[in-house]
Amino acid sequence: MEIDGCEPEGQEKMRENAVPDGFNANYLKVYYGKLFPHSDLFKWMSYGNDGKHPACDQSYIGRREFSFTLADDIYLRFQSFNSVHEMENSIKEKCPFKIDIGPVYSVDPTKRHAYAQSGDNVFTPVERELVFDIDITDYDDVRYCCSGADVCLDCWPLMTVAIKVIDTALRDDFGFNHILWVYSGRRGVHCWVCDGRARRLSNEQRAAIADYFRVYKGNENSQKKVSLVGPALHPFLARSYTEVLKDFFEEKLLPGQKLFSTEERYEKILKIIPDESITSELRGKWQENRRSSISKEDINAIRWEQLKHMLQSGKQKAQGLRRCVEEIVFSYTYPRLDMEVSKHMNHLLKAPFCVHPKTGRVCVPIDPKSCEEFDPTSVPTLSKLLEELNMGGFRADADDEWERTSLGKSVKFFRLSFLQPLLKSCKEEIESAYNAKLQLSKNSLSW
Repeated sequence: MEIDGCEPEGQEKMRENAVPDGFNANYLKVYYGKLFPHSDLFKWMSYGNDGKHPACDQSYIGRREFSFTLADDIYLRFQSFNSVHEMENSIKEKCPFKIDIGPVYSVDPTKRHAYAQSGDNVFTPVERELVFDIDITDYDDVRYCCSGADVCLDCWPLMTVAIKVIDTALRDDFGFNHILWVYSGRRGVHCWVCDGRARRLSNEQRAAIADYFRVYKGNENSQKKVSLVGPALHPFLARSYTEVLKDFFEEKLLPGQKLFSTEERYEKILKIIPDESITSELRGKWQENRRSSISKEDINAIRWEQLKHMLQSGKQKAQGLRRCVEEIVFSYTYPRLDMEVSKHMNHLLKAPFCVHPKTGRVCVPIDPKSCEEFDPTSVPTLSKLLEELNMGGFRADADDEWERTSLGKSVKFFRLSFLQPLLKSCKEEIESAYNAKLQLSKNSLSW
């Protein structure tokens, strides 16, 4: 069987095996049937509770909500599965355009109505990964290459910076270890923090962690979107500034987005400075420069150095204006989180390895250690994967077909770098809790 009648022979093999770009249900059926890592997703969501250890909670995975979005925006909420075969069969049969993952509830979500009739509020979320959602459309006021859902290699590094800043803080400041970053398939990134203590956080605790990261508080109408108060930066902010944000702003964003190249652009930066005498002097210099022979390449760096010199010179120190340089850098580069996604346990988030229906791109994991190498324009697409399958010919009984496609690298990374260490930790946690319970039981008997 081959897609679109492609034949794998002849001198023009690549062209003959080509699959038209795009997204459709027929492509998706093949993807779910041949490439989607059903068992890895199920093992992840089970967190070690699918084993035979007496302490395993056999009801755990069956209380997890999965949500399917079908063609024509038909939503199927509160799906649940008790085995990998049940989940795989349902996905293959329904062929969802999107799979979202929700919380683990106190009871099986498919039976929620029966519990609702009892009068007790027993249907409630009890566990959920701590999640973060960052969308590049929230940076439209600081990127001039693209807008809306469009993204290119000039503005995507804003997402790279967000990954570096948030990932470091989650590990170093909060002590989390099992963190998964995933490309959203179009214009952003998702983060899943999967440590046991992260999954058991209350909504209040989640809100507190989200607030820890909240520096950018602006909207389209506010001129100053970051206020850094106090005599010194919080250690987390100081580290982010010196290790990531400052260099990125000066070396990448400033020349890449040409932040000082036009009056409209530099006026946006001048509005952040509260001292009118300084902004007037800088404005005068720059308007005069329009008639000079400074090259367009140099003008951004020169104007930034002039601004820094004025704000950081000794006479300005007493006026508290030195902090303005940091506020400008944070305003343009600091991660802009969708706070509501992180605050609530019952928020749905798209599963890894879904295919984005607008781009056809697969939502692949991103390695935070080498996230600057990630290129959203070169991730596997549905049509490309089917071409790769066609090239090798279909094998009816073959497992792990993804190994011979460009998806293989992503599945291996998910399995080896994220899933295996996570499951090892989960099993140790289950064993430890079981032994503690046994010891407690022995101690009570000895009395």
